[in-house]
Amino acid sequence: MNLNQITVPSLDVEKAIAFYETLGFRLIVRSLPYYARFECPNGMSTFSIHLVEKLPEGDGIYVYFECEDLDAQVATLQNKGVQFDQEPRDERWLWREARLKDLDGNQLILYYAGENRLNPPWQI
Repeated sequence: MNLNQITVPSLDVEKAIAFYETLGFRLIVRSLPYYARFECPNGMSTFSIHLVEKLPEGDGIYVYFECEDLDAQVATLQNKGVQFDQEPRDERWLWREARLKDLDGNQLILYYAGENRLNPPWQI
């Protein structure tokens, strides 16, 4: 089994499309006003957004996108006006992470984990 796609909720799919294109995702399905799907910049995964009447309550959804060149990627996005809630920093679980929210409050984490993603020192 392989994870192919993540879908997150949005109150305005058209506005969300522009946001995710700014992040570097390539739009491959546009079915306004209900749905859009993107190809991730690297790999074979896709990412989509779908229209909802109400967003989830509480912490909501967290989506992790791995970037080998995390610091450069964050700098490029900041130069495009993307606001981050957390600048890249080394976390205790041995990943380097930067955090931001999309227009609907979905938590996006850009990170680099390298070998530690699948093989952390505490691996079972």
